[in-house]
Amino acid sequence: MKSTAALLAIALPLTLLSTGAGAAERFDHYQGAPAATIQEALSNLEAYNEFLESLLDKGESLSDADMGKIHQLSYTLENALERIEEELDGIAANLEEVHQGSEQLQRDRVLENGSNYLKRTRQLTGR
Repeated sequence: MKSTAALLAIALPLTLLSTGAGAAERFDHYQGAPAATIQEALSNLEAYNEFLESLLDKGESLSDADMGKIHQLSYTLENALERIEEELDGIAANLEEVHQGSEQLQRDRVLENGSNYLKRTRQLTGR
C-alpha cells in the first residue's frame, strides 16, 4: 500500500480543483496527470487506483465532492491505461518478430526483437 503522504499528494490537488458540484451539474473535463513513460503510467495506475479504492470504500456515503474527485482522477487513470496499451502493442509486435524470426531461422531478428521484448516486459513486471 502507498503511504498516507502519497495519497495526500494526489488528494490535495483534486480537493483544490473539486467543483463541489451537485449531482445535477455537469463536470468539467480535465487533462489528468501525464503518462509519458511506462514507469510513469504504472506509478500513476498504482497511486490513483489506491485513491479510487479509498473513495469507493465509502460505499453509499460517497458525496458529490467524492464523485467529482473520482471524475477527475479517472482522467489520469485513462492516460495511464492508454500508455500501457501502447506499450503492450509494441511488446506484441516485438514478440511477433521473435516468433516469425524463429520460424525463418533469422537469428539476428530473434536476438534483436527478443532483447527488446524482454526489456519492455521487465518494465511491466518490475523485474
